[in-house]
Amino acid sequence: MAESLVGEALGLITDDPDTLDLKIATAALTEMRAAYSVFAPFKDERKVSIFGSARTQPDDPLYAQARDLAEALADLGWMTVTGAGPGIMQAGMEGAGRDRSIGVSIRLPFETGANSIIAGDAKHVSMKYFFTRKLMLIKESQAFVCLPGGVGTLDETFELLTLIQTGKGLPVPVVLLDAPDDPYWEEVDDLIRTQLVRRGLVSESDLKLYTITDSCETACATIERFYSNYHSIRFVGDLLVIRMAVGPTDEQLSELSARYAHLCASGTISRVEPSRAERREDDHVDLARIGFDFTKHGYGDIIAMIGDINSWSE
Repeated sequence: MAESLVGEALGLITDDPDTLDLKIATAALTEMRAAYSVFAPFKDERKVSIFGSARTQPDDPLYAQARDLAEALADLGWMTVTGAGPGIMQAGMEGAGRDRSIGVSIRLPFETGANSIIAGDAKHVSMKYFFTRKLMLIKESQAFVCLPGGVGTLDETFELLTLIQTGKGLPVPVVLLDAPDDPYWEEVDDLIRTQLVRRGLVSESDLKLYTITDSCETACATIERFYSNYHSIRFVGDLLVIRMAVGPTDEQLSELSARYAHLCASGTISRVEPSRAERREDDHVDLARIGFDFTKHGYGDIIAMIGDINSWSE
């Protein structure tokens, strides 16, 4: 892999790119390297990314929602990742505390830098490009909470949903958190239902990619429950392998196979043993596994399947 990276870099140089193209490629690689370094010490920590408006004021109920949520998740062992700016981002870091916060800020002409919670901390990295920043805000986290915001927040939220919907990102809990009596995400959901689903532009099962609530307790419970039995997925060739702490009984496996038969390109859902690749990499070979020949679409139903898998340990 390292040889491939060097080869592509040399290839780019020999392609005789113009100066701007070379600057973008160099800056992007530099930023990614810096961000990887910031996150590396915390690779085994559970992390939640919180998105929301930079314009939200401390007296806004949404600020309290973000702060209280991050505090509750920190108590459960989660680190908070935000864009390190003001508003919702600062509220999340305020709740999590400096020690449990990681910041990925963007350099903008009208923003002076990171918020006071994370400024000067080794767990903060500043980015020039939105695309490298979004990569790091999404790549390293196992859960996401989106609070109301403007164009940037909607961009982050819909890119996150697109990655999960298309299989470019792993299934994760995505919570769209409103304040009580302030139905921002409910109205976004109404747009999705009445325009996107009704027109056939997305599948109805895509509605399962996210959970809408105005309760911090429900948001925390949604995130914690997602990993209560389910652990991870991995493709082994065309086989989608789902790893979990507690495997199914024969009856549970039969019910799961019947309920999600439409996700199988061929065959059925069955118990599987760790593959050679998983054994070679010692990739959680102690966990129970089920696998099936996945159709490569219907990730909303994969989220629903994970919910059923989690019910086995209750």
